Amino acid sequence: MRYIKLRDLEVSRIGLGAMGMSHGYTGSGTDDAESIRTLHRALELGVTLVDTAEIYGPYINEELVGRALKGHRDQVVLATKFGLVSHPGSGVGHLDSSPGNIRTAVEGSLKRLGTDHIDLYYQHRVDPNTPIEETAGAVAALIAEGKVGAFGLSEAGPDTIRRAHAVHPVTAVQSEYSLWTRGIEDRVLPVLRELNIGLVPFSPLGRGFLTGTIRSTDQFDASDFRRDNPRFTGENFRRNLTIADAVQAVATEAGATAAQVALAWLLTRGEDIAPIPGTKRVSRVEENTAADTVVLTSEQIDKLSSLPPAAGDTHSGAQARMLER
Repeated sequence: MRYIKLRDLEVSRIGLGAMGMSHGYTGSGTDDAESIRTLHRALELGVTLVDTAEIYGPYINEELVGRALKGHRDQVVLATKFGLVSHPGSGVGHLDSSPGNIRTAVEGSLKRLGTDHIDLYYQHRVDPNTPIEETAGAVAALIAEGKVGAFGLSEAGPDTIRRAHAVHPVTAVQSEYSLWTRGIEDRVLPVLRELNIGLVPFSPLGRGFLTGTIRSTDQFDASDFRRDNPRFTGENFRRNLTIADAVQAVATEAGATAAQVALAWLLTRGEDIAPIPGTKRVSRVEENTAADTVVLTSEQIDKLSSLPPAAGDTHSGAQARMLER
């Protein structure tokens, strides 16, 4: 495994997103033992960046990660997120990045994760009711106290990033970025490069679609949020299959899997990018981390880069309104 810098924070070139172990996808939460084995295998393979959030579950994903990392804490750059649970107010799923709520959130996360510090603490979504300067100041205070190591933002736009960074340096921005979600390239990525802020792409495999293994939404159970996602429904689904098939064609040429090719393409975008593919299976974490060794030709990179945009929005309804691009 190679390692890069997100600003001053050294992390593995490929990280691990833990959300799907407990939340959102078919089978989540059904086999914690396998999820813990997956986390341990990731560490054996050199993965250091592990990502979770209080909203996942809610809470149970942090608890799972905490159990898995017991005795391994010094091997991990541990990232979690605040702001999608309003502890004193409206509860789960409601934006709240007020300083008081952040203070409550961090204490809960520290307890669940079984640690005395969080290496990278993200605002999960921008809260329009709290000035970003207040949020950044609250995280800066936690950094001064040693409870947090670095400040991050998730799905924040250029203006928010600049304003937050002016209060306290932003180490990383986490946004959806993949072969079929490239909206940050025009406006967000140039700001990150200007300010020396790292990028942590989530859903780098298009929520599994780019692996080529999803051929019907009948594969999802009733708890899977993809059943209602615009990209996974109706004509959009059928159109997007052509993108997955194109990735598979390049993978066949490269002697790799489609997942590895999708990740390898992301790694060509810069040395300040550390994707966090999610999985709850040992075999998948082995496959994903091996993408670090896949070398694509310039022709293959061009072919992938020229793929059409995915049909359908990345989110629907209220979730889409929380995104800044």
